[in-house]
Amino acid sequence: MDIENKRVLVRVDYNVPIKNGMVEDDTRLKATIPTINYLLEKKCKIILMSHLGRPQKLLKKGKAFEEIKKELTLKPVAEDLSDILGLNVGFVDDCIDIEIPQDNDVILLENLRLHKEEESNDEEFAKKLSKNGEIFVNDAFGNCHRNHASVFAITKFMPSCAGFLVEKEINHLSKLLNPERPFVSIVAGAKADKIGALKVLAQKADKILLGGVLANTFLKAKGNDIGSSKFDEETFKFAEEIINAAGKKLIFPVDTITADKFDNNANTKIASTNKTEKGWISLDIGPETIKLYKEELKGAKTVLWAGPLGVFEMEKFSKGTKEIGEFLTTLDAEVIAGGGDTIAAVQHFELTNKISHISTGGGASLEFIEKDGKLPALVALEKAYERDDK
Repeated sequence: MDIENKRVLVRVDYNVPIKNGMVEDDTRLKATIPTINYLLEKKCKIILMSHLGRPQKLLKKGKAFEEIKKELTLKPVAEDLSDILGLNVGFVDDCIDIEIPQDNDVILLENLRLHKEEESNDEEFAKKLSKNGEIFVNDAFGNCHRNHASVFAITKFMPSCAGFLVEKEINHLSKLLNPERPFVSIVAGAKADKIGALKVLAQKADKILLGGVLANTFLKAKGNDIGSSKFDEETFKFAEEIINAAGKKLIFPVDTITADKFDNNANTKIASTNKTEKGWISLDIGPETIKLYKEELKGAKTVLWAGPLGVFEMEKFSKGTKEIGEFLTTLDAEVIAGGGDTIAAVQHFELTNKISHISTGGGASLEFIEKDGKLPALVALEKAYERDDK
C-alpha cells in the first residue's frame, strides 16, 4: 500500500492498567512499535486511537461522565509512549471533530469508548473517525473479535490494511488451526470466556489439561466435592456437554494445594481432587498433577497455554504455574501463550523470550481458534481489500 507521506490512522490496543496516573504494564505499547517505526520511516503522520476500560458500564452505574473521563483518559499512555519512542507524542482530548496538531509526528486520540457509538459499531461515528486520516491500519489484535466502529465499520470509509502486530498474531495463531501433532492445550484461569474455544478444542486438540477455577468447575460438574473452592456458574452450564465431547482428551488435576483462606499466609495442605474439605479452597495444582501434566506435555509439537494453573501472584500457590511454564520452555514445540493473566505469569517467571509466541489478545486468540481465523475485524479488512482492489 502506498503510504509515503500520508496521514495514517492506526487502531491500537492500549487498554492497559493505569495506577496513580502511570502505566503499570507497557507490553501492549511495545508490541505496536514495529508498525509505528515503519510508518515513521515512510514519513507518515501517525494518528493512534484506542479504547481504555469500560466507560459506558460506569455511566450506567451512575458515575459522572467528567469523573469517568478523568479516570479513563489515555493521557498517561501518550506520556509512556513518548518515553518508549524517544519523541513527543501529541495528545488530543477527543477522537472525532478535532484538529490534528501539526507539530507532532505521532498523536494519540482520547479513549474511543467515551463515545457509546464505538461499541454499537455506529457507521456515522466510524465516518467521523475516518476523517482523521487517509489510510487505516488495524494493529489492535486484542479487539479483532469485536465488531466495533474503530475496527469494523471504519473499513468501509478508507483504504484499510493490517499492521505488523496483527500480521504476527495471525501467522502464529494460524498454526493452531492445522496444528502439528500431538497438539496439547492447557486451559485454566478464572474467566468464563473459554466455553466456545473448549468446544472447538474438544475436537481439535489431542489433550486438554485443566487448571484453576476452570478445573474446579469441571470437577464439580463431574460430581466431585470441591469444598469452598471458586467455580464459574456460566461455564458450569456447559461443562457436561464439553466433558462428553472431549471424552478422554480432558485431563483433570488429581491433587490440589488447598488453603483455609484466600491469603498467602493461609494454612495449606495437599488434597485429592475427589474431595476437598468444607471451608477449604483449591488455589493451585498439586505435586502429583504437576508430574502428570509434564508427562502429558512430553513429546507435544504444538501447545496452547491459556490461563495460569493457580493463584501464581501468591508465592504459596505459584508452583504449578511456574513449573509447567518452565517445562514448556524445554519442549521442541510451537508454544503459544495467550490472555492477560497468562502474559502476567510468563513475565512474572521471566519466560518471555523462551516461548514461541505470546498473544496480546486473550479473548481474541481463543475466538480465532473458535471461528477458524474468521474474526469480525479481520473479515472486514479482507472485504475492504477486495473492494479497493477492484
